[in-house]
Amino acid sequence: MILDMRPVCTYTDYFVVASGQNPRQTKAIYDEVRERLKRENRLVPQTVEGDREATWIVADYLDVVLHVFTPEARAFYRLEELWDDVPAIQVEAAAS
Repeated sequence: MILDMRPVCTYTDYFVVASGQNPRQTKAIYDEVRERLKRENRLVPQTVEGDREATWIVADYLDVVLHVFTPEARAFYRLEELWDDVPAIQVEAAAS
């Protein structure tokens, strides 16, 4: 899911919210995004939090903040409900 934060936030334009099925998959999703952005766009996150526990990883790319959750953490923090007043776009996972 992509949340358009521009109407309500000054520090970023978008939140990208994704889920893995468990901490290992959550970390793998984050690692793949990080490596592709670095390789293809020469982008690295300014800060990263939660990559050791891997239940909720937050990577700040300035204009975009990536959130990768386990299902339990996503249900607990309910980020989409917290920001339910901003435009959201549902995106399906790409098949590999």
